[in-house]
Amino acid sequence: MAILNAVYGVVAYLFFLATFLYAIGFVGNLPLLPRTIDSGTAAPLVETLAVNLALLGLFAMQHSVMARRGFKRWWTRVIPEAVERSTFVLAATAALALLLWQWRPMAEPVLWSVSDPVGRFALAAVFWLGWGGLLVSTFLINHFELFGLRQVWANLRGQPLPAPVFHTPLFYRHVRHPIYLGFVLAFWATPQMTAGHLLFAAASTGYILIGIWFEERDLIAQFGQRYLAYRQQVGMLLPRIGTRHRKGPAQS
Repeated sequence: MAILNAVYGVVAYLFFLATFLYAIGFVGNLPLLPRTIDSGTAAPLVETLAVNLALLGLFAMQHSVMARRGFKRWWTRVIPEAVERSTFVLAATAALALLLWQWRPMAEPVLWSVSDPVGRFALAAVFWLGWGGLLVSTFLINHFELFGLRQVWANLRGQPLPAPVFHTPLFYRHVRHPIYLGFVLAFWATPQMTAGHLLFAAASTGYILIGIWFEERDLIAQFGQRYLAYRQQVGMLLPRIGTRHRKGPAQS
């Protein structure tokens, strides 16, 4: 059973990795992809809005429900605890893959279009900085545990996972949620903001803010006063000018 759990975790992670890499090209309108945020089969406006909002809502609902501690406690009565995180990753990736596959482009109207080479380069730099920053941030708090591999590996070796600890490495000393900040930068940094891209960026940002509220409620329940003190010292998505967070015990 432990071997099957490990295979399941690796397959879920590889599915996530492939979908994540495609998502970068999707949001960035990179060439050679069969479908991006602004390319693909057009549809009537009502259908486009209905489908796109449903896809965004499905992803938000899946992620919000399955990420909660109460759901995890119930869910691990149904599936082995070792694959709980891998199952979450698999479900979230499936919802994202469906969005990338069924997204309807909305090329008009164009809210802004930057033709100046310097401006386009600057926006591209912010775009890649966002993706790079969020990826680095996952490794700062333990990338392989975040995506379920550490859990199935420990189960395969018959070793218990250590209890979660609270620590604030590098980016986490300046903002509480650098992964979410990376997504916001990547979603909004575009040389051409179409109606469809705006819908995607605005809805995703709204979901991120709601998700942060739920996530921090869980973190306060788990770490108590230490997280409350951290929240007072460190900005949510932007650094607080004039404050300095002391190194101390974010979740790994």
